[in-house]
Amino acid sequence: MSSGVDELVSGVRFGKFASVGAVGAVFDLTVSTVLTVFFDVLPEYAKLVGAEVAIVVMFLINDNWTFAGHGTRGRVNALRRFLKSNLVRSGGLVVQFLIVRGLRMVDVSVVVAGFDLWTIIPFPIAIAASMFFNYVAESLFTWRVTDH
Repeated sequence: MSSGVDELVSGVRFGKFASVGAVGAVFDLTVSTVLTVFFDVLPEYAKLVGAEVAIVVMFLINDNWTFAGHGTRGRVNALRRFLKSNLVRSGGLVVQFLIVRGLRMVDVSVVVAGFDLWTIIPFPIAIAASMFFNYVAESLFTWRVTDH
């Protein structure tokens, strides 16, 4: 394998990315669930807000830890990477939105203590589905790990 491909398939980097993703998932699920359960926001729209909060948190951690050796330092460059990261992750966000929308249309109920958990069960499913897309896109386009 070329060193560019080696950079992309780095198990260490993917482990860091997945760890940061777990932190982002906590933010995403918390915001999405609070908006859905307490503010009666439609789940797919709550998911968009939760995902954006997670994107900001994950960018900050990834920029300073996961991809710390990639990308030019400085505020302007970090802002460019942040904007690029948001653009890149919009693809993953579309995947998440469509999964939550699609699963909301499925006639299923998982009622516990009078609450239908099916309204929030699609959130972690959507997060998992977009993780690999986001890793590859962020590696290639935001931090350009294959460039030397």
